[in-house]
Amino acid sequence: MRASEQDGSHPRPQLVRAAWTDLDGDWSFAFDDADAGLAERWWRDGGAFDRTIRVPFPPEAALSGIGDGAPHRVVWYRRPLPATRAPGRRVVLHFGAVDQEADVWVDGHHVGRHVGGQTAFSFDVTDTLGDGADHAVVVRAFDDPDDPDVPRGKQDWRDEPHAIWYRRTTGIWKSVWLEEVPEQHVAGLDWSTDQVAGSVEARVTLARPPRDGETVRVTVSRRGAIVGEVAVRALDRLVVVPVDLPLLRHAQERDDHLWSPDHPELFDATVALEDSGDVVDSYFGVRSVGVGRSAFLLNEHPLYLRSVLQQGYWEDGQLTATPDRLRAEAELVKALGFNAVRIHQKVEDARFLYWTDRLGIAVWAETAGAYGFSPRAVARLTTEWTEIVAQQRSHPSVVAWVPLNESWGVQDVSASPAQQHYAQALAALTRALDPSRPVISNDGWEHVDSDVLSLHDYETDPDRLRAHFADDAAVAHTDATSTEAGRPLQVGRHRDHLDRGLPVMLTEFGGIAHAAADTWGYAVVGSPEEYARLVGGLFAAAHASPLLAGFCYTQLTDTMQESNGLLRADRTPKLPIEEIRRMVLGPRRA
Repeated sequence: MRASEQDGSHPRPQLVRAAWTDLDGDWSFAFDDADAGLAERWWRDGGAFDRTIRVPFPPEAALSGIGDGAPHRVVWYRRPLPATRAPGRRVVLHFGAVDQEADVWVDGHHVGRHVGGQTAFSFDVTDTLGDGADHAVVVRAFDDPDDPDVPRGKQDWRDEPHAIWYRRTTGIWKSVWLEEVPEQHVAGLDWSTDQVAGSVEARVTLARPPRDGETVRVTVSRRGAIVGEVAVRALDRLVVVPVDLPLLRHAQERDDHLWSPDHPELFDATVALEDSGDVVDSYFGVRSVGVGRSAFLLNEHPLYLRSVLQQGYWEDGQLTATPDRLRAEAELVKALGFNAVRIHQKVEDARFLYWTDRLGIAVWAETAGAYGFSPRAVARLTTEWTEIVAQQRSHPSVVAWVPLNESWGVQDVSASPAQQHYAQALAALTRALDPSRPVISNDGWEHVDSDVLSLHDYETDPDRLRAHFADDAAVAHTDATSTEAGRPLQVGRHRDHLDRGLPVMLTEFGGIAHAAADTWGYAVVGSPEEYARLVGGLFAAAHASPLLAGFCYTQLTDTMQESNGLLRADRTPKLPIEEIRRMVLGPRRA
């Protein structure tokens, strides 16, 4: 199978085995508002599972079959597991994400715990499976909406959504699946590429220490033809396999093989453990990302980013979408003329990133933010962010990292040295984990150590917005006074972004609502004609700036009471798609 041409259904598209068991669907379910399940041993005795839920949709979502939006801090799940297992094989249970804390039992044995509501995790459950034919998995999820130290993003802490915050998501909200694998198997896989050297490096993590002579073979192909292959002897659980790609050495033809939004070229790869017989399929893209000459650079060339803010919420699914919807979402972004998407306060499903990789959509990746600042909040977000970067850094479409947004979690960063150190440390940690991408230390304002000076400006008068970004002096004046939110653009010791020639981007603007009066937007208009005039004027103002290296329009879709999307919540456009596309492309691409 060519991983770059899969159908988008596999929950982990860059580490695919041909055989896997989808565990999505009907599970037994229970609310545990009294938090009695642990004491009453629901994991062993079956508990009070009095409902049925459709996983992976959270209980707040209509598609879950429950649709209960009230706060429930503790929920439980249970379902049977397949009974058969081939001799000498291991059984690995995978979770795409469980919000916020998850404990997992199999056949009454606790197999593991995971903290962090946005990232994937797995447990080898082989040794807990009994000899009988009946097996079961039980999950307890804990999520406290009143805890400000937990990364929550746009999930509301109030009982009902208000302003720009949306309904909560509790428990399992990404796919669950099962694999049978050999005793020795590929447990993790990362890709890094070097277009100048003409090579790719596979970092293969083995499930257990290798035996003498164990061999890892990496084969790279392009459009079905092998273009590179290397076999190395495994000396440790982490096996680094460098593969030369000779077709990249011809500088006059190299651009034909590089990934970009206009040319999303992907390479296929297989990783084989020759002793155990484990084989996984994967893919990667070759490209470089950076900043320089006041521009955002892709493959050493300036790339003007035409981006849109994606909240990733659905009317009936909350944060969870089916694979078909994820594909359709990416196709809509592309059809509207955007070449980039900023996934806002959410770690999107890896299957969405597969489509941004395949279709050619650059991604600004960020994390859901916490609301509090404390040693516990620092530890929580730092740990989760480390997992996020590790799980997304192999996707070629991911071109920038955003660990903080609008000072959420560092609300006093202008005055607090501790919060400045935290923001700077997050940026430094991100560069240590992945030195190949720009980092925005705090998107919107109060930058501490950013590679892009990103600003949020919800001025709804196109002429005034145009004046804000007329030249360096206009942005410098904004920095010398304050942003619309009353916060400086730069704080601490790093107030020289403009002097260093870093790119300036308008990473949130727009927010125009065309909907009923009881909805929320930065401006609400009453007619399609006024909506088109105002939205078109704001896009034109952004395009007119000789300073901006790109923009991000707020937002792609209406989300609950925040009705300022270019599309309604059901993904139907408020204006003809071709009209929106002309606004997005502007004179640069018209």
